[in-house]
Amino acid sequence: MSEKRLTRKVNEKKIAGVCAGVADYFGLDVAMVRLGWALSFLLAGAGGFLYVLLWFLLPESE
Repeated sequence: MSEKRLTRKVNEKKIAGVCAGVADYFGLDVAMVRLGWALSFLLAGAGGFLYVLLWFLLPESE
């Protein structure tokens, strides 16, 4: 059985593939994840920091 891993989906990316990877991992629609990320960036500013952090920490999908 394959272990599920959180990765960046570079083949489905708009910027770095972070939202696509998060959506795939949690079984969510990628558009909803992107919208949530945009709102968190605009309202609190933390979304941008977290996105960049995950961009560098998450491995690319194979």
